This record gives sequence, C-alpha cells and structure tokens, in this order.
Amino acid sequence: MMDPLPLFATWWIWLAVALGLAILEVLAPGFVFLGFAIGVALVGLLLLIPAATSLSLSLLLLIAAVLSLGAWLLLRHFFNIPGSTPKTFDHDINE
Repeated sequence: MMDPLPLFATWWIWLAVALGLAILEVLAPGFVFLGFAIGVALVGLLLLIPAATSLSLSLLLLIAAVLSLGAWLLLRHFFNIPGSTPKTFDHDINE
C-alpha cells in the first residue's frame, strides 16, 4: 500500500486556491491576485507529474512565488495602458 501524499502535495488543492485567488481578482482588479493565481495554478499542474509530489512545501512555495512574479510581470507588460501614469501638478491649483 502506498503512503498517502501530504496535503500540500495534492494538485487539486493548489488549483482550488488558484481559483479562489482568481475570484479575488474579480472583486479587486489590478493584476495583483491574478499573478498569484497563475503561479499557484502552474504549481498545481506541476504536481500532476508524479516525481514532483516529493518536493517539500518550502520548495513548492518558492516555485509558486517565482512563477507568480513572472506572471505578474508578463501581465503588466502586455496589459499596461500606455500613458497610465498618474497626473502630477507642479503648481498650486488655487493660484
């Protein structure tokens, strides 16, 4: 009989967390939670490979963080609105 996998090595839990983060992105848009959702979903898909289930929790979290950062940077690059910098005023508007 095989030993049961630790809870953090179960692929569908990672995908459920990714779905929750994607839902949070709908409630608070800005590509913040979407980057995390993509990174966590990719880790969930990585855990479908049998050899990846032996990875430690800290390594899985590190992979999720790196993938989330990469996804966030790609989202910012492709979906950033040109000229979307905030307005600044160099003078007092009451003068």
